[in-house]
Amino acid sequence: MSEIIIDGEPLPFIEGQTVAAALMAAGRVAWRTTRVGHRPRGLFCGIGVCFDCLVVIDGVGGQRACLVPARAGMTVTTEEDGDV
Repeated sequence: MSEIIIDGEPLPFIEGQTVAAALMAAGRVAWRTTRVGHRPRGLFCGIGVCFDCLVVIDGVGGQRACLVPARAGMTVTTEEDGDV
């Protein structure tokens, strides 16, 4: 099984999973918060229409975790302050 790095920690994933699917499979249902109200956000639509699942991938912010296929060695940073 391959691994991606989420917030500095290894996370296994199955080939074909998106970053969001790997996070959900690991039990993480929220990985950022809204700017107003600091409400938890994670996977919502799952098809790239909304922006609830944003993460930083390999240094590039604003990536929709539901659209990006997980790759071995990928570095993902989540944001808890809504500033992805």
